[in-house]
This record gives sequence, C-alpha cells and structure tokens, in this order.
Amino acid sequence: MSNYKIIDRDSYYRKGVYRHFTEDCKCSVSMTARIDVTDLVSYSKKTGTRFYINFLYLLCKVLNSRDDYRMQYLWQSDELICFDKINPAQYVFHEDTQTCTPVYTEYCEDYKTFYLAASSDIDKAGKTRDYQLDSASHPNWFDASYISWLSYDSLNIELPDGYLYFLPIINWGRYREENGRLMMPVTVRMNHAIADGFLVANVYRLLEQEISKFVLSPSLLSGDR
Repeated sequence: MSNYKIIDRDSYYRKGVYRHFTEDCKCSVSMTARIDVTDLVSYSKKTGTRFYINFLYLLCKVLNSRDDYRMQYLWQSDELICFDKINPAQYVFHEDTQTCTPVYTEYCEDYKTFYLAASSDIDKAGKTRDYQLDSASHPNWFDASYISWLSYDSLNIELPDGYLYFLPIINWGRYREENGRLMMPVTVRMNHAIADGFLVANVYRLLEQEISKFVLSPSLLSGDR
C-alpha cells in the first residue's frame, strides 16, 4: 500500500463541508476551462521534447502540491486519507484497433527522470493492445486522459451516486488558436466533499503558473529523448 496519512475528520478544516457532501448530498464537481499553452508548445518544439509529456509532468506537479488533491476514501476502514504522492494513470490510443491501453508512470519531481520514464512507458504500451487496469496495485493513481481528436467546450465525468471516489480525474483536449494564442481545454473532476469551486479553479491557476516557470528553464534532458 502506498504511504498515506489518516485525516482526523473531527479536526479536518473542511469538516462541515465533508459531512454534508458525504451524507446529505453526495456529488462531484466538474469544471472545464481553457488554458494558454502557447509558450509550452513553443518550448516543446524548441527543445525537441513531447508537449504531451511536458504537460503531464506539470499537471502531476500541480496535483502533488496540495493535500486537497491527494485525498481518498477507504471504504474498507471508513477512513479519509491523504496520500504522500499521486501518480498519473494515462492512456495510449491504438489507431489500428481504436482502443486504449492504460499506462502507469510514477511521478517524480525531477523532470528528466519523469520524462524518460513516461516516454519509455508510453512506447511499451504502444506495442500491446491490452486493457489492464490494476487499481488494487495502484491505489494512489489519478486518471489523466488526453482527448486528442477534439478541442471541446465541455465534458462531464459521472460516477455512481454515493460512490466516494476522491482522487482527481483530469481530461484535456486538442489546443486551438484563439486570437493568436494556443488555448487548450482542460476538465477537472473532483468529489465535492473534499473540493469546492475554489480548489477546482485553483488547478488552472497553478497550471498556468507552473507553465510560466517551466518555459524559462533550459532544456533539462541533456540530449536524451
């Protein structure tokens, strides 16, 4: 089992909200907004790196920056927990079968380590057509799915009523030019018990901040691709 801490619900800073949205009104909150990825696209081209992996790295960095994004409910023991770290469960699409293969890549704050691991994992997944989700062995993994065929305006992820699933579910689509900038739709789904409008919107704000800092750095791969 991955490392985590148990949250004392009596002293939890969202105690009242948590009780209401786990007992009175079980629901999730989902938001779609466009973020400016112009500079990240330019950086990726300039450094010869994959935009997809660069964005995935920054997304992982954002979601690991705050306890609220690393929460989960253990129904077996009725415990609210916070993982030390969460990792992306992503997907590789196969054109020939029009199916996807799940890809597990462990998040590492060191960019080069993450980039090379993600590249290797994606390449390996491209050689199989299996669909093997292993949530039992990967309890601290959030869903990260790229919808490459569409620059969409809205997307909604539904889970069964009463199912207390707290880890983020993140989708993003194709970027498109708007007023000279490249804008990309990103959808963030979280359970309302542990996240409200501020925390969901904060993901977008933090993503744009991390992109701004990231593109100012030199290429960190030292020639490795």
